[in-house]
Amino acid sequence: MTDPLLTPKQVQAQYGIAAKTLANYRWQGIGPEYVKAHPGQYGRVKYRRSAIDAWLKAQTVKPGGAVA
Repeated sequence: MTDPLLTPKQVQAQYGIAAKTLANYRWQGIGPEYVKAHPGQYGRVKYRRSAIDAWLKAQTVKPGGAVA
């Protein structure tokens, strides 16, 4: 089974997290792990589907405020 790489726009389409929000999260260092093909400001960013799923799971809050 492969772990596909998704562009920020694909993440937006499939998960509803805006590409701009993902960029802000990267800048703040709080978002999901990502892969950058080339160093520097203009390197293409992609996300492993498993990284998005793991990050979303970590953000899940149970009723009463406890982290899932």
